Amino acid sequence: MFAMNISIDGCYEHTHFFPSDDLMGYFTRLMLETGVIVYGRKTYELMIPFWPEVAESETDRPEDIAFAKAMTPIPKIVLTHTLKNVAENCSIATERPEALLRQLKQQPGKKIAFSSAILLPHMLEAGLIDELYLIVHPVLVGDNKRLFENFQSPEKQNFTLTSSQTFQSGAIALHYHKND
Repeated sequence: MFAMNISIDGCYEHTHFFPSDDLMGYFTRLMLETGVIVYGRKTYELMIPFWPEVAESETDRPEDIAFAKAMTPIPKIVLTHTLKNVAENCSIATERPEALLRQLKQQPGKKIAFSSAILLPHMLEAGLIDELYLIVHPVLVGDNKRLFENFQSPEKQNFTLTSSQTFQSGAIALHYHKND
């Protein structure tokens, strides 16, 4: 699965969004369904150590703490050739991301959360992303990178909308499953 906050115009720069309490609850539920998180290096550096520190906090929003406590114990794999050390409960993978995801998908267990906007087009092209959770925020950013701007595929890939949810902020979560 792949989950990402985006603007109406498809930008994914995280500084443009501040999730409402109910949206943080949505992300917490996603984490409870997740057995492993595969990060690209940049996403890893954005998420760690930030969320593990929030998990230990007593002063952050209760919804943020709940998310952090759900996310922190999940094993994480970081796709990197530059990092030599990663945090506790994390490991480094230097093999091709496609090979790693294929291997993980063969194992039983909960969902695999793939979290790299830069590598997403390659994983889609390889047919390795089965679910998309796109959380569209009611803002036009106008600049920055767009989530699917580098996606190219020799054939169309169809997804079915399986659920949607609107949040207090006006953001809407769209959950898609890939058609076989």
